[in-house]
Amino acid sequence: MSRIVRVGLVQSACTPSREANVAQALDGIAAAARGGAEVVCLQELFAGEYPCQSEDHEQFGAAEAVPGPLTERLAQAARQHGVVLVGSVFERRTAGLFHNTAVVFDADGSTAGVYRKMHIPDDPHYYEKFYFAPGDTGFMAVPTSRLKVGPLVCWDQWYPEAARLTAMAGADALFYPTAIGWLDGEEHLHREQYESWDTMLRSHAIANGVFVVAVNRTGREGELRFWGASVVYAPNGEQLVKAGHDSAESIVVECDLDRIEWSRTRWPFFRDRRIDAYGALLKRWGNA
Repeated sequence: MSRIVRVGLVQSACTPSREANVAQALDGIAAAARGGAEVVCLQELFAGEYPCQSEDHEQFGAAEAVPGPLTERLAQAARQHGVVLVGSVFERRTAGLFHNTAVVFDADGSTAGVYRKMHIPDDPHYYEKFYFAPGDTGFMAVPTSRLKVGPLVCWDQWYPEAARLTAMAGADALFYPTAIGWLDGEEHLHREQYESWDTMLRSHAIANGVFVVAVNRTGREGELRFWGASVVYAPNGEQLVKAGHDSAESIVVECDLDRIEWSRTRWPFFRDRRIDAYGALLKRWGNA
């Protein structure tokens, strides 16, 4: 089996129309598949405008069960185009219990894995703790017919522990469906905010010797301007592709999985970890 895997990123701008958002995601999957993609990743909560800019009980009405109608449409798209698909959904697990969830579908449309976002932010216009319970799936690598998918979601991007544990589970690539952008009134911070985000993604690739795929939304919603810039990094930190800040795009990039071992044998960070000395990581602060 070829070790070259073509990965598609579908970066979109969402509108108040759920059906239009789903349709554009399905069109993006189809476009990526026409471009040769074998694995496709959508942005975070692609079916609607980002719901967490305020604490609004009406937003819970957009949540669906997993499996449910939305995931069935994603499964059908994966099956139709013969692609592995990573889709991010607002999951209604039971009455009053909701998650921000990434579902991985194999190329035959079967559900290969379900990951619930572990790190939940509570920042201005990112009031996710009002909506989502922290995930309880743990960090995972999901075997598929093309590669081992390491599903993570947005805020997880800032945590080296999440990237490390997902890589340790055997992931070939970390996939981050994302919704991150600039807040009005913070223009003086825009460059450093974006560069910090991008640096974290690149560092996960280098530290773990894996591919990193982040698919961010674009466009303006309320007081947020999502900065797009969906990106793929190789295990040595090389940027393989980057979308624009302001454009909806479906892009495809080749990932040679042999680069994982190449990087890990030349920069052997995995080998040289002092796992006997890291017990304090389980504490909130200090060594006591």
